[in-house]
Amino acid sequence: MNSKRQESKLILWGAGTARTLRPIWVAEELGLIYKLNPIGPRTGETQTDQYKVLNPKQKIPFCEDGDLGLSETIAICRYLINKYGRPHTLQTPDTIEARAKEDEWLAFIYGELDETSLYVMRRHGALSSLYGEAPAAMNAAEAYVKRQLDVIHNYMLGREYILNESFSLPDIFLTTCLNWVNAYEIELQSELEQYRARIVQRKAYIKANKVNQQK
Repeated sequence: MNSKRQESKLILWGAGTARTLRPIWVAEELGLIYKLNPIGPRTGETQTDQYKVLNPKQKIPFCEDGDLGLSETIAICRYLINKYGRPHTLQTPDTIEARAKEDEWLAFIYGELDETSLYVMRRHGALSSLYGEAPAAMNAAEAYVKRQLDVIHNYMLGREYILNESFSLPDIFLTTCLNWVNAYEIELQSELEQYRARIVQRKAYIKANKVNQQK
């Protein structure tokens, strides 16, 4: 067994959201032993003195691994894969070009689907009591989601996974966003729905999704 995995003193903070699911899912794909502190984003738990020392941003997810503390979902997931990935699990691409393509898709999925559109809908929908109702912003964000989904759909035609027919980090980010799309009752093209339905049958996803729902 990989000695690095045996020595891991990994603590993940945060549960209950699409963003907290991602590092939990990565940890499960890698077979890591970790402790989860399932704090929520708007429960006051991120504003305690203890947590603010760990993460002054007062956001989740957060990762502790020994003396290292990391915030930001992509950084956490990348770190876990870079340190603990091994053959036949999630791995960092082995060429500059492949890493660039991974970065391209992660940036697109996180920037265009998650932050720019789906989270805008969350802010002015489920969280409208905090951020205010904004029907025009909601409509524009939904239209924007659909345009980006068209781009992904056209790219994914005939592909099993996003990169080189091998399951990778962009698939984790895309699947969590497609789950989010479904929750908002935005219709997915059949190929994307079939892709999502296949990915969520992974054993690591099923375990991670259950763990992430601890709140």
